[in-house]
Amino acid sequence: MFNEDIFKRKTEFGGSIEVVCGSMFSGKTEELIRRLKRARIAKLKVEIFSPKADIRFTENALVSHNANSIPCTPVESASAILLLGSDVDVIGIDEAQFFDDELPAVCNALANKGTRVIVAGLDMDFKGEPFGPIPTIMAMAESVTKLHAVCVKCGNPALYSFRLVPDDSRILLGEKESYEPRCRICYNLLP
Repeated sequence: MFNEDIFKRKTEFGGSIEVVCGSMFSGKTEELIRRLKRARIAKLKVEIFSPKADIRFTENALVSHNANSIPCTPVESASAILLLGSDVDVIGIDEAQFFDDELPAVCNALANKGTRVIVAGLDMDFKGEPFGPIPTIMAMAESVTKLHAVCVKCGNPALYSFRLVPDDSRILLGEKESYEPRCRICYNLLP
């Protein structure tokens, strides 16, 4: 027998948080784009956000290393996502490690009102330490997908983003000229 009250509650509070994380070159943005395109095929209303500070490829699109892309809206802060994503079914957030500490609360608020929130980003910085708001969002998420790149030194699964350039700042936007994926052994033992 259909219970309308249960259906209403599930619809009202039926959102979720999904995290796609891993090292650089592991396919995080590619996976985010895949999930968002599938949501659009399902005729769901989708909005995609990225930090305004990260415009390595283009300002108004997420672009994967495989050149797949999808339009997005760059925003200054996590609170802007809450304002701009108020009437959608699915929200995608790329490069989440660059957002402020309000992002977990924003993701939680959106999920609590019924939105499916898909967050992609680095889970560790170049020193191998938890990065930005990602660890907190991982703890709150219904699902976490950890992707691995291929270690450029030995071919094993890589979970670290090894910085190639001498710069100790935590945030250094870059690509293959600045970082390479490495496994635990090659990250710790090789220069």
